[in-house]
Amino acid sequence: MVKILFIIGTRPEAIKIAPLYFELRKNKHLEIKVGLTGQHKELIYQALDFFEIKPDFDLEVMTNNQTLNSLLSRVILGVDDMLRSYSPDYIIVQGDTTTVLGASIAAFNCKVKVVHIEAGLRSFDKDFPFPEEMNRQLTSSIAHIHFAPTKAAAANLAKEGFEKSVHVVGNTVIDALELGLKMIEGSELKDKIEDYFSFLDSSKKTILMTCHRTENFGDGLKNIVAAVKEIASTFVHEVQFCFPVHPNPNIKNIVEEHFSGIPNFFMIEPLSYPYLLWIMNRSYFILTDSGGIQEEAPSLRKPVLVMREKTERWEGVEDRDAVLVGNNQMKIVELSERLITDSTYYNSFCAGNNPYGDGTASQQISRILNERYL
Repeated sequence: MVKILFIIGTRPEAIKIAPLYFELRKNKHLEIKVGLTGQHKELIYQALDFFEIKPDFDLEVMTNNQTLNSLLSRVILGVDDMLRSYSPDYIIVQGDTTTVLGASIAAFNCKVKVVHIEAGLRSFDKDFPFPEEMNRQLTSSIAHIHFAPTKAAAANLAKEGFEKSVHVVGNTVIDALELGLKMIEGSELKDKIEDYFSFLDSSKKTILMTCHRTENFGDGLKNIVAAVKEIASTFVHEVQFCFPVHPNPNIKNIVEEHFSGIPNFFMIEPLSYPYLLWIMNRSYFILTDSGGIQEEAPSLRKPVLVMREKTERWEGVEDRDAVLVGNNQMKIVELSERLITDSTYYNSFCAGNNPYGDGTASQQISRILNERYL
């Protein structure tokens, strides 16, 4: 019996791990357990509850006002205890969070093999995004098996000397997207979601907006706010904004100060995964600094304006699924107005297949692991 431990710290990790978790459980020769670090305590349980996944371990590492170093040290020590308790043959980590790096370091020191999902993403700038770029580079140096979402990600790993253990499989986020939409459709949850969003005007184009990255704090967010206020006032009868506001006060305080009283701008609480899927599918286009949404949106045929100066997901930009606008007020206004008024420009987005996968990544990972490594 081969023992595998998924280690998850944040909601995006839980979402992207879920379809692979179900796929690997089909192999009766594997013993699968799930461990949480608790990096995103409440948000992660929203995703796990939706997919009906029950964790076996929960470290609850978060403390108030902790530094990255204190978080990393708590993850390493907590995962060390988890590994000594369970003694897995492999751990599986996903992405580029502090949990991913800390769990990988702990596993290496305990002689446990590391499987890295979504490996090989690179912005080639250690400060953008921070600390994720360095987290994934260091994790790649530790991992035994690398599952890259795209050929470009695999090429990055090959340049770093890891080509023998790299496999291009697509991104499991597309698997999760398709699974999540199927779970919503025809369920009681769909009625609850539609009732929740009853404040939206079906005659208007809905622009979904998300913003959470530290690179947009301060003046960057103020530029974004100014741009969105201009768009909302110019197209007050044509569009409406829906913004699930991140609880971080660096974002929430500024947004609440500037958008109160704007009739076509709706500030709402952070959304659970199925609610976010629904509004993404309902939206006309998306303004975001989220990496996951960049990957999901092409499958829904939704153009994305990426509020980042740099990205590790160039495939979507090259395929005309997304445009980098950073926090440049002029760019955000100009391209948003084009998407709203120019149907030819709008239809030039998302014309091909999603470069991040076709919904079979979990099946491919499971097959490769079972045939070559387990």
